[in-house]
Amino acid sequence: MNKVQQTRFDSLYQRHVNALTRQGKSTSTIEAYSRAVRRIAAFFDRCPDRLSREDLEAYFSSLIKTHSWSTIKLDRNGLQFFYTHVLKQQWQWVDIIKPPVVKSLPDILTQTELAHLLQSTRELRYHTYFFIVYSMGLRLSEALNLKVGDIDAQRMRVHIRCGKGRQDRFVILPEAALLALRWYWATHRNPSLLFPTGLTPDEQHSAKAHMDRGGLQKSFTTIARQCGIHKHVSIHSLRHCYGTHLIEAGLNLRAIQQEMGHQSPTTTALYTRLTDCVQQQSSVFINRMVDQLQALLGSERGQRREQPRAASKV
Repeated sequence: MNKVQQTRFDSLYQRHVNALTRQGKSTSTIEAYSRAVRRIAAFFDRCPDRLSREDLEAYFSSLIKTHSWSTIKLDRNGLQFFYTHVLKQQWQWVDIIKPPVVKSLPDILTQTELAHLLQSTRELRYHTYFFIVYSMGLRLSEALNLKVGDIDAQRMRVHIRCGKGRQDRFVILPEAALLALRWYWATHRNPSLLFPTGLTPDEQHSAKAHMDRGGLQKSFTTIARQCGIHKHVSIHSLRHCYGTHLIEAGLNLRAIQQEMGHQSPTTTALYTRLTDCVQQQSSVFINRMVDQLQALLGSERGQRREQPRAASKV
């Protein structure tokens, strides 16, 4: 772009970011939608406000060859927002690009596979994090953002703040999960964060940010591969395992939906292959499920109860 085009692009781009912010979009959405505008501007090396329909068709035809459909869908949504709210133009996006609707089911690990994976996780911070994600069915960011004050040891529940859709919820805290959190927190005693960044206890104690998402994902993938697990799994798979294992245990779908924070029961129903579910108290099922995994890990009950008194802050 020449200087004039660059100045115009910078102005439109900032209006795009401002519009996204005004509509209360999340940080990740703002970045994804903004990246879509930057990408198409770089592709044509000119400000995207002057692009024709043929230009857009050519762009998405090229994008299909190099990027996943999830990226293409984000770019389409980001550009649609740009044209609608910044340029005040309407486009028939279905005629230009329509990502296919994919209804795939996630791979699920058995509890034996989960136990093997956790036993193979040597770093305590990763071991604890993976265990907590599974034992409460949390999303990756929900577990990372946990703070000391979110743990209610009296009521045995955890306050999940600003989850998907920016909604709060409470989830049941299994006893084994509470003890694991106390044990790990005692190693760093960060005044606020449960999963602080840093490699040493001193670094973790003074950290102001949580562990790196990318490092967690890479470690999980590496450990799963080393365990001989050939299923397509990620940290989010632990959440899918949680929901599926509860259904297999007989907990009703409505209770699982509440624990996992699903807005639609249809999302929860994807986990089930059973025709009937036995209604029981959620806490009984969750504690039984997590205790079973704890037993597979080879931890004795008496050993789990002997935790440092200094860790009682959690």
